[in-house]
Amino acid sequence: MARINENYQKLQAGYLFPEIGRRVAAFAAAHAGAEIIRLGIGDVTLPLAPAVVEALRAAADEMGTEEGFRGYGPERGGYGFLVEAVREHDYRTRGVEVADDELFFSDGSKQDSGNFQEIFDASCRIAVTDPVYPVYVDTNVMAGRTGEARDDGYYDGIVYLPATEENGFTPDPPDRAVDLVYLCSPNNPTGAVASRENLERWVAWARECGAVIVFDAAYDAFISDPDLPRSIFEIDGARECAVEMRSFSKRAGFTGVRCAYTVVPHEACGTTASGERVPLNGLWARRQATKFNSVPYPIQRAAAAVFSADGRKQTHEQVAYYLENARVLREGLGAAGFTLFGGVHAPYIWMRTPEGMGSWDCFDRLLERAHVVATPGAGFGPAGEGYIRISAFNSRQKVERAVELIREAFAAS
Repeated sequence: MARINENYQKLQAGYLFPEIGRRVAAFAAAHAGAEIIRLGIGDVTLPLAPAVVEALRAAADEMGTEEGFRGYGPERGGYGFLVEAVREHDYRTRGVEVADDELFFSDGSKQDSGNFQEIFDASCRIAVTDPVYPVYVDTNVMAGRTGEARDDGYYDGIVYLPATEENGFTPDPPDRAVDLVYLCSPNNPTGAVASRENLERWVAWARECGAVIVFDAAYDAFISDPDLPRSIFEIDGARECAVEMRSFSKRAGFTGVRCAYTVVPHEACGTTASGERVPLNGLWARRQATKFNSVPYPIQRAAAAVFSADGRKQTHEQVAYYLENARVLREGLGAAGFTLFGGVHAPYIWMRTPEGMGSWDCFDRLLERAHVVATPGAGFGPAGEGYIRISAFNSRQKVERAVELIREAFAAS
């Protein structure tokens, strides 16, 4: 008999968003015709920017010609035109230099953040903030780096760093050495953004104990304060201890198009059992060359169009639209007495559940009374219990209506 990877059986229940989908589908089936406002999963709702659509169309036409056709993409995933656009607009504008061969393109930061752990030994100890994007934890569970889940929802073998109201949802490094730590800023789910001082403490800690920071910057386009770091590589010494992941999904509406990239500096290293230092860049290059065949040419042309003058203007307007939605949620619900966080440099509102309700109980109340879908904080880890995440990804009209409905749902209790 084919023996399964029993680590999969350690995973708790189903993945968060399919479980939400199941509950919403059951509600919709029982309430035919009910209008449901979806502010749960972080999926964009505005159409692709005109500059992006034009580039997609032109690239598709190219692929239909003998001279313009392209097969497999470059070894590290990115055509030169996209590599240079990223270097110029995402890094040089922030005073950071990234080499061509330090950029690896893929079909999503979710995949990269889940796959990066593959180049590390199963004995590596990881740390995550709590609450946390579930992929960071679940993929390490699948890889066998943890024990069983305890009754309190935590896994043995993982160091959890509570992200709380008291520390502004941006915890400091642990008081012990770990091998691999996942940071996300702006944060999913809390909407918090790390300060320069916070990241400096993280980089100093990682260099001292030999840890690697996996820095997820998928929401960097939502940072509106120019003094806040948008890349961990703005911090001195980060190239020695960090890798960074960015995505076009939220900044340019690519959730259904798929393009992202990971920066792996040449200086970042891991070690062998004998203590030999090995650059992570070469390991990740080998992993990607073995398991991935680049992002399609038309999609890379579309991604490059995001950096054109028209593309920058159009996608910035889309980000501003979602941030205005977040402001409407934050101020509208705040005025009704709800306790809220985030929504300033991120498209997410992190709301304390009213009346001491559990996260899933609050989810059910919102669905049943307001017909609004949010995301239970408990789905992001035990420290998320008592909170709910509300997404700003929807139309202005539906966001404004959701504020009214949420207020009514709790005023009626």
